[in-house]
Amino acid sequence: MPELPEVETSVRGISSLSGEKIQQIKVHIPKLRWPIKENDFLDLEDRKIVSIYRRAKYIIFNCEEKFLILHLGMTGTLRIIQTKSNEYKKHDHVELIFKKNKLLFNDPRRFGSIHITNNINEHFLIKNLGVEPLDEVFNEDYLYTKIKKSNASIKSLIMNQKIVVGIGNIYANEILFLSRINPRKKGKYITRKNASEITKHSKSILRKAINAGGTTLQDFFSPSGNKGYFKVDLNVYDREGEKCFDCSNLIKRIEQNQRSTFLCRNCQS
Repeated sequence: MPELPEVETSVRGISSLSGEKIQQIKVHIPKLRWPIKENDFLDLEDRKIVSIYRRAKYIIFNCEEKFLILHLGMTGTLRIIQTKSNEYKKHDHVELIFKKNKLLFNDPRRFGSIHITNNINEHFLIKNLGVEPLDEVFNEDYLYTKIKKSNASIKSLIMNQKIVVGIGNIYANEILFLSRINPRKKGKYITRKNASEITKHSKSILRKAINAGGTTLQDFFSPSGNKGYFKVDLNVYDREGEKCFDCSNLIKRIEQNQRSTFLCRNCQS
């Protein structure tokens, strides 16, 4: 699933559409996580895109007091083609048509979603979200206060979108490795020093991944069609049975909450 860096990469890849007027929106395949229909988008036609930005893992189009919220789901990607082009692909769900270009949303597994709202901050997908990990407010004090009484594992806590947004399974594994913390450790046993390491490495890893264009494991491509190159820098994720780069012990895989967790039991004891 695309995480914060992949979504940020997508936002940057379509930023050229800011200031453009939406001429028409076509729905080719209505079945997504929440089914859609063309009538849902009539209010957006002839509106200018004021800005495009990311909140958590959502791409938000500010369209003159109307907002379009797009979630890439498990396999969603965006691409820009010329308006005169008929270069359609299987699984193209929605098409936003502008004067010179078209934006297409492609999602093979159909876990993505698109919503229209007048009040972005009160939308059910947005209103309960936690802080952004790259913001200053996500610091040692904030994280320690949020988790100090929790019996949940630290990995599940930093993936909890009500605490901090945008961190999924890939980056949670990497953050905890660099922080030298066992992913099964309960929140109530996390020290202030641990919290400081987690917030520090969250910021550094996410920034590095954004600069690399995200991580491509199978499905993610930027709107320009490029793969993300952060995968070459992964320390533990999807490296079961391989040697730890720091100590040469073998990377182990365990299961937490129906997700694979990767760790070095020596470095993260």
